[in-house]
Amino acid sequence: MEEMIKLEANERIDDLMTETGLKIIQSREVFSFSIDAVLLSKFVTVPKRGKIVDLCSGNGVIPMLLTTRTQAQIDAVEIQPRLADMARRSIAMNGLGGQVNIIEADLRNYMKEAGNGVYDVVSVNPPYMAAPDGDHNENEHYAIARHEIYCTLDDVIHASARLVRSGGKVAMVHRPSRFIDIMETMRKYRMEPKRVQFIHPNARGEANMVLIEAIRDGKPELRVLPPIMVYE
Repeated sequence: MEEMIKLEANERIDDLMTETGLKIIQSREVFSFSIDAVLLSKFVTVPKRGKIVDLCSGNGVIPMLLTTRTQAQIDAVEIQPRLADMARRSIAMNGLGGQVNIIEADLRNYMKEAGNGVYDVVSVNPPYMAAPDGDHNENEHYAIARHEIYCTLDDVIHASARLVRSGGKVAMVHRPSRFIDIMETMRKYRMEPKRVQFIHPNARGEANMVLIEAIRDGKPELRVLPPIMVYE
């Protein structure tokens, strides 16, 4: 059952444009999801049932979109209290509390607490950039979402590998500039990249995002899917 939700200052409700009429709480001052989250939610291979965890979940947009594709139980891990609170209220507003659980936690600790191999699928939209040096003027919430302040690429892939079962899948969206680092780190933690898809702004532009899906303990065999052009 959907609940009436109180909005905090400078928050708004946006329509996710799904057939099920999902809506999400957002704030320009704190966090608004981007197209990378939408693309990842469509790219990741999900089971009809089972257990999924979404790491670096932000305001919960990926778990919410995944509910349109699967009946699996979905845990969403987010370190920032404000974003975790927004996600919880969005889940309640859409009546998804029976399927999606928002967990406020550091993924480096959560992977130890949750146990090994407890999920069938891991999805993650991690920070793309190295932690900034010295002083910076960026909004704290955006800085944490964009920069490796609380978790590095190695931390994210290590946690994903630990949480997913053998034969389970891990899907990530990232920047092409980190592609080789991602592939090497996945193999370091016994995850074999199986599907890759590059995202281009248009037919003339270089790729500015990449989607990667790996299988824990999988055999080497990589498929490069046709590229996606965001703007035709």
